[in-house]
Amino acid sequence: MFIKALLIDIDGVLAIGGVPIPGAAEAIQWIEDQGIPHRFVSNSTQRSRQQIAERLNQAGFSIPADQITTPVVSALRLLEEQGISACRLLMTDAARSEFSEAGITEVQDGAEAVIIGDAGSGFTFSVLNEAFREINDGALLIALERDRYWMAEDGLTLAAGPFVAALEYATGKTALVMGKPSADTFLSASAMMGVEPEKTAMIGDDIRTDVGGAQNAGLVGVLVKTGKYSDRMLEDSGVKPDMILPSIAYLKDVFG
Repeated sequence: MFIKALLIDIDGVLAIGGVPIPGAAEAIQWIEDQGIPHRFVSNSTQRSRQQIAERLNQAGFSIPADQITTPVVSALRLLEEQGISACRLLMTDAARSEFSEAGITEVQDGAEAVIIGDAGSGFTFSVLNEAFREINDGALLIALERDRYWMAEDGLTLAAGPFVAALEYATGKTALVMGKPSADTFLSASAMMGVEPEKTAMIGDDIRTDVGGAQNAGLVGVLVKTGKYSDRMLEDSGVKPDMILPSIAYLKDVFG
């Protein structure tokens, strides 16, 4: 298997709840020392790229914000292409700020698009019902991600996916997905590094979103047994990883 570049998930691969995976910082430093092209691809929509970078740096990493790809970046590109500026935003204040800084106006009525990220406890009946009405009236439904769950400090936690699915079911419309497992996420990240998809490996802890999504886009899928990984999820997924590692700390043993 000839790999020239790496895409690396963050939550569950580098750290869990701000606590680094043992050996992860050393693995990233080794990648840097070897000059291997790489980017960090996260589906996190709770924090801005700058906040993600700062959190990682506090955990012992040295990762600049511009090396991190998030669904917000893809969504802003889509809004620009579509000429959309008035949106209803279901997400955290941190993610919302990135849209505001890019010139997107948040509206409560007459939205051209409803954009859903991870809003956590903000997903109330009232909020979802208002979004349902906007989409039913013609607003574009955009999902920053549709992960089923993620590994928080206190255990597995619902992500945006279940709420996106609820709105799809209610409106009969299919969301445009910006983050993993959308093929565009993997392909655009590979293109940024100037490396062919088949020579790029995606390293993640989510068998469906990270590994399955990457393989469907023509990349190599590497699964790590940290974060949300479980034997049961692997068996039930029907996805066969190209490689399985105990953790990203073992990367050097494979690619060194």
